Amino acid sequence: MKKILLACLALCFTCYSFAQGKYTLLVTNANIVDVANGKIIPHQLIAISGDVIKVVADTKMAAKYKADKIVDADNKYVMPGLWDMHIHLRGGNDMITANKNLLPLFLAYGVTTVRECGGDITPQVMEWRQQIAAGTMAGPRIFTSGPKLDGPKPTWAGSLLVETPEQVGKALDSLQKIKTDFVKIYESKISRDAYLEAVSQAHARGLLSTGHMPYTVKLTEAVDRGMNGSEHLYYVFKACSAKEDSITKVELETEHTARPLGLFGALPTLYATYDDAKAAALFKYLAQHHFTVTPTLFVSKTLNEIKETDHSKDSLLNYIDPKIPATYQGRVASARRASEASTAFTKKFEEKATAMVPQMYAAGVNVIAGSDCGAFNSFVYPGSSIHQEIKLLAASGLTPQQALTTSVINGPKFFGLDNYGSLQAGKCADMIFLDANPLQNINAIDQINRMVAHGKAYSRQDMDNMLVALKH
Repeated sequence: MKKILLACLALCFTCYSFAQGKYTLLVTNANIVDVANGKIIPHQLIAISGDVIKVVADTKMAAKYKADKIVDADNKYVMPGLWDMHIHLRGGNDMITANKNLLPLFLAYGVTTVRECGGDITPQVMEWRQQIAAGTMAGPRIFTSGPKLDGPKPTWAGSLLVETPEQVGKALDSLQKIKTDFVKIYESKISRDAYLEAVSQAHARGLLSTGHMPYTVKLTEAVDRGMNGSEHLYYVFKACSAKEDSITKVELETEHTARPLGLFGALPTLYATYDDAKAAALFKYLAQHHFTVTPTLFVSKTLNEIKETDHSKDSLLNYIDPKIPATYQGRVASARRASEASTAFTKKFEEKATAMVPQMYAAGVNVIAGSDCGAFNSFVYPGSSIHQEIKLLAASGLTPQQALTTSVINGPKFFGLDNYGSLQAGKCADMIFLDANPLQNINAIDQINRMVAHGKAYSRQDMDNMLVALKH
């Protein structure tokens, strides 16, 4: 009897504590942006414990809830934090501090989660994401591929060499050992056989795979093997060509000669042989396979316009370690060497490739927003670049709702995560507060009033102070 009484008292105490609303943060007077349904839910309160939303209710009920901190949203438009699904942290040991100092920039622009797509400082990236998760360091939530997979003498330092099935297996063993979130495959030196083997083995292990693709491989071949995604638009574009088979054959025949055709050598023919009917069938096929495409429109636009744009006065250069802009010079020099005809064709190609985006989205392909920011990608700055990417996705033909979806819904969807993408009970509490309605005007994402990241509330002043601390 005594045990029963004690149990009842304990239960009553638990219920009393819950009824008192023992929350860490309470947001009131919020106009919630329901991205999935394209509507605004006005006058809401959001009760948060840690970094999880526990209650969403009418703000009239606010008096019934207690919290360590209360934030009045003041009728701002509140939506999930932004996801940048293609960034890089890289440059070797001399660049570790420079890369670490990029992380607060993401938060300053409301980017609460990033997908890091391969570099050469993986141990540090793993350490940073643990510190961010523990709340001892300010930065976005990090998902990472760790080192890329590539062939002999790869373009990027830190890549894992794969030529044989055994080497593929060992590379995947190492990625699983350090618990990376997906496999990134690069195409600079990898063979057709090694590429397809890497995709097959990753799929057999239940690992997500994405990346570039050698032009010796057809996109559908990789997807049939279990490939989950493609970075940039070159590889999807090739699969839309009426001459895809013959181009792939020429790529194979010239691969080890003095004059291999290569990706860029094939682009004029691909452009001239783009087939709308083939593209429509391909997009339907990719959607059926739950495939993901990261267009990275902003980095392409920025690189294509280097010759005509003066970036010397870019304000964000004041907040980035000079070691990062120093890596930009390779691409700058390459762009300046290009002929006027080559530059004009590249812009024309990008325009046609960009037109695929709304078509893929309408077909059901999982289109995601990624900026490709980081060292070596000239003038594509962390944080601000994903704003530009989302706006370019809207300019391509997506509605503001669809453009937002590519970041906050389709980003988590790539990883199969259902605890992100909306501000509902049980979901992650990362959120940004906007002065204007982003469903009406996508430029509203630039007007961030405050945010919540990893359970911590940041005012606009707090976010600005992140930049001040980085200024040099």
